[in-house]
Amino acid sequence: MSTAAEPQPASLPLPGGREGATVRLEPLLSAVCKGPPAWFLREEGRLAAMHALGFRVPRSTWIEVPVVAFLVEHPGFGPFLIDTGFHPSVAVDPKQNLGRLNALFFKDIEMTQSDAVSHQLRARGIEPASVKLVVMTHLHVDHASAISDFPSATYLMSRREWEAAVEPRGAQRGYVRRQFDHAFDYRLLDFDSSAADSFATFGRSFDVFGDGSVRLVSTPGHTFGHLSVVLRLAGREALVAGDAIYSMATMRDSHLPHRVVDEHLFRRSLREIQRYAEQTPDAVIIPGHDMARWRELEPQY
Repeated sequence: MSTAAEPQPASLPLPGGREGATVRLEPLLSAVCKGPPAWFLREEGRLAAMHALGFRVPRSTWIEVPVVAFLVEHPGFGPFLIDTGFHPSVAVDPKQNLGRLNALFFKDIEMTQSDAVSHQLRARGIEPASVKLVVMTHLHVDHASAISDFPSATYLMSRREWEAAVEPRGAQRGYVRRQFDHAFDYRLLDFDSSAADSFATFGRSFDVFGDGSVRLVSTPGHTFGHLSVVLRLAGREALVAGDAIYSMATMRDSHLPHRVVDEHLFRRSLREIQRYAEQTPDAVIIPGHDMARWRELEPQY
């Protein structure tokens, strides 16, 4: 289906790479909502689907769910984002941005407009219009909600993710077209091409700046084109896993969430993440929606 956007192939490395560069990472919390535990950690049995959607589940047992993004500072390129968090309008009327069905799904949203990533950047002296790059782990509603806040950015994502988001069934798979249906600069990575290389335990990756400081690794399964981000920090690495793992329990116990678009791909990506964690024990592993883990993170790395 056509969109206002005309995505182009990505051309890497981006300018600004520096030999031996390390980046700074700042986790940004844009909102907190609540969800049924069985959505994030799969149950079995005939009531599993109902429990995953919250039916017959006491609200007192629902868990807090962070909606997040990340500010990364590269010494040669400057600041860029991983994902966008919720749009400021979600704090006022969620259905405007998320759509009516998603607004029903994301329960008890705790958010003020100042929690939006664009507002948090301004508080740090960074104008949203000056952000030149946003890496998208995927285009689900809670990750792509605020794309419109960064119109000057190049958006880097996998080709397969864009294809999944714009196909006719996209709305049934967690995508809201109006969030990304803009004539912005979308650049697509083909992880199936010969340009992709392996990195650590990940079979397919791209080096964004050509200096090893920011690597995008293919972790499909949650969506067909999901990617994660490996960052070289001062003295250690960080893996921004996105929704390749909702929680640390998924990584530790291989306990899958209720819904994945491809279970085989999800398990393959999970094994790559698990091996990475084993082989890089000092790495900061950041799952997509684990509030307990989020509270353990430092304000800045």
